[in-house]
Amino acid sequence: MKTTRIGFLGGGNMAGALVSGLLGSKAVAADQIRVADPRQQRLAELRQEYSIEATASNADVVKWANVVVLAVKPQVLPSVLSECGSLIGRGHLVVSLAAGVAIRTLESRVGAGARVVRAMPNTAALACASATAVASGTSATDADLDVARSLFDAVGKTVVLEEHHLDAVTGLSGSGPAYVLLFIEALADGGVKMGLPRDVALVLAAQTVHGAAKLLLESGKHPAVLKDMVTSPGGTTITGISVLESAGVRGTVIAAVEAATLRATELGKRS
Repeated sequence: MKTTRIGFLGGGNMAGALVSGLLGSKAVAADQIRVADPRQQRLAELRQEYSIEATASNADVVKWANVVVLAVKPQVLPSVLSECGSLIGRGHLVVSLAAGVAIRTLESRVGAGARVVRAMPNTAALACASATAVASGTSATDADLDVARSLFDAVGKTVVLEEHHLDAVTGLSGSGPAYVLLFIEALADGGVKMGLPRDVALVLAAQTVHGAAKLLLESGKHPAVLKDMVTSPGGTTITGISVLESAGVRGTVIAAVEAATLRATELGKRS
């Protein structure tokens, strides 16, 4: 990515996470990144923390960049593209993080020939542990997808999907950190109920979830296989699992992903 010039329109948490990941992984150098944001305090923070150029001008960043990352909220995106969309053209790869904004909508608001990739990362990018899905537009090439993947591989794991799957991604991994954090909180509460100090219970709960996920990803084994490895006949684990199954936890989680997916679809129709 030595010739890549990445311009972020929007300097919020997700942009900051991507900048941090890209620089930390040495995928690009600081002089290959510029950020535009209307908040002077945020611009100063970005300059100080990452030694990158930061400006209030979206147009200046677009003119300099060959990869434009749309890192603004969906409701802000129309005004941003009204300001500088005409400057984005054949020489640009556009990577949009705007949830629910369809590729066809993006392509209609930028110049002819711009290649568009839509991405759905999640908040764990702040810890370099994001789960991201990317989908390509009509003009995007395999090379463009490789560039987009490299952006998000710097802050986690990335998969390539067709755009029609992105609402399901939103319902699963986009909203998923909140589901898992709710479970961690409940797990810790269970420890507190049984006498553990709150701070200890929270550390144990969080590390338990982290360890289980790491074991799954690194072993490549099905979660049921790993579950059975720690579920002895008549033991403590099967007793706890029985309670969870009786309460319908599995079905409730499935229903939560379904509901969030349908909501994502509903919101996307408004874009």
